[in-house]
Amino acid sequence: MQNIKTHNIAGYLSRAFLKNPLTPILAFAILALGYISLEVMPREEDPQIAVSGGSIIVPMPGASPDEIDNAVLKPLERKISEIKGIKDVYSTAMHNVGVLNIQYKIGEDRESSNLKLYDKVMQNMDSLPGGAMHPLVKPFDIDIDVPIVTVAFYKKKELGIDHIKLYKQIKDIQQDINAIQDISKTTLKGAKRPQFNVLLDLDKLSAYHISIGQIVQSIQAIAKNSPDVDLPAQDNRLMVFGVKNAINSIEDLQNLVIAKYMGSLIYLKNIAKVEYYYDIQNYQEALVTYKADGEPFSENKDQVTMTISKLKGSNAVELAEQALDTIKEYEDELQKNGLGYIVTRNYGERANEAVNELVHHLVLTIAIISLILIPFLGWRESLVVTIAVPMILAATLFIAYMTDQTINRITLFAFLLSLGLIVDDAIIVIENIHRRMHLKETQNQSFDQIIIEATDEIGPSTNIATIAIMLTMIPMAFVGGMMGQFMLPIPLNVPVALAVSLFVAYVFAPYLAKKFIKRSKGKH
Repeated sequence: MQNIKTHNIAGYLSRAFLKNPLTPILAFAILALGYISLEVMPREEDPQIAVSGGSIIVPMPGASPDEIDNAVLKPLERKISEIKGIKDVYSTAMHNVGVLNIQYKIGEDRESSNLKLYDKVMQNMDSLPGGAMHPLVKPFDIDIDVPIVTVAFYKKKELGIDHIKLYKQIKDIQQDINAIQDISKTTLKGAKRPQFNVLLDLDKLSAYHISIGQIVQSIQAIAKNSPDVDLPAQDNRLMVFGVKNAINSIEDLQNLVIAKYMGSLIYLKNIAKVEYYYDIQNYQEALVTYKADGEPFSENKDQVTMTISKLKGSNAVELAEQALDTIKEYEDELQKNGLGYIVTRNYGERANEAVNELVHHLVLTIAIISLILIPFLGWRESLVVTIAVPMILAATLFIAYMTDQTINRITLFAFLLSLGLIVDDAIIVIENIHRRMHLKETQNQSFDQIIIEATDEIGPSTNIATIAIMLTMIPMAFVGGMMGQFMLPIPLNVPVALAVSLFVAYVFAPYLAKKFIKRSKGKH
């Protein structure tokens, strides 16, 4: 083999690996790494899109919407627009508060965008008008805001646990789910949260000459959260609420001294009804309609929905299973308290089904390609190409895993798209070996020489053709906007698969040809 002349990389690789004992070991290693990558790669239904933005909330007590718009929001809009990468800025002026919503261009780095937004607000603190409170910067993150699992908890019977016990029961489950690694956050929708409610009697306030401001200041002295004030009810009572998790007992609030009238102390319990109950100011209710055991849909039930989100790049399938397993551990306790639950969204299950379905189609496509090649090349040659295709996909999968990609529908679509391209290199090598093997001019040459020279012969043209196809895919990586982010796995994986196909065609196709193809001499 040392006397066989080679002129390019194709010939060098085929000669180096044709009789190398490490070639079959390398082949099995590539297939094993590809299979492992398929199993351990994070699975998602769709690729996550980098979307950055946030809100700036500026409270200004006593200010009208026009004052907030002119004095706070418009100057702040001009300053925020100076940030590079900003796409849109929206503002909303209300009584006592102004809100600025900022959206960055698709693809902007989230951490950098959040830092620039916070930095710009802090730089212009001195330009805020007098009376404006410290602004609150709240960035949003689509990576962790979209839940992978939503579970609706409901009371099976009306005589079950009350709203406070229901909240505490779900809160315990939420705490355990938060402890799962790579779970970003959980939220409760429709929950009746416990709090101290203060129902003021307006007639008594008038009789004692006490203002609502006095009551608010007194409660603020012992409570962390400032109470909110609702409109008067029909029975001339005023509801003051929002004192959450700040007071040890209801007696502390009832015995709060509000004022002094005619030498006597006026306590809160003298002018208001104080109770520990749920947030009665939340007038909205969340209902669930479900179908159990094949029966018609049941009536609507009050429910609390828990949403579970994951960190970017983590495995949606595994995290969804872990979260649901955690909930199942509480099933006996939930049954005891008369509670049921329904999984209303399982993104992990959908992602797994989508990936498994595309993998099935991938295997089916490889089999179809193999059958199509048999009448044109012969079954031995077809077998070589059929073995080469999984090796190409396995190596591409491993590279995708090493570059922190996830496996999703678009990733697998990229593999399906590249199938018709990656077989070309192996087919060209095998076809040329087959052609030279049947030439009369090569009947005195060894089979090894035929294989190496046939591979070396098609090297330049195959390289140029493959690189040309790779270059047609690469520009897709520079497409902007949401579509560019969504389709990014295609330019990331198809060129890699084509480059790997060249390596497999020059290294393993000649080796497999020597093992499987039976040589015939001097036949056209």
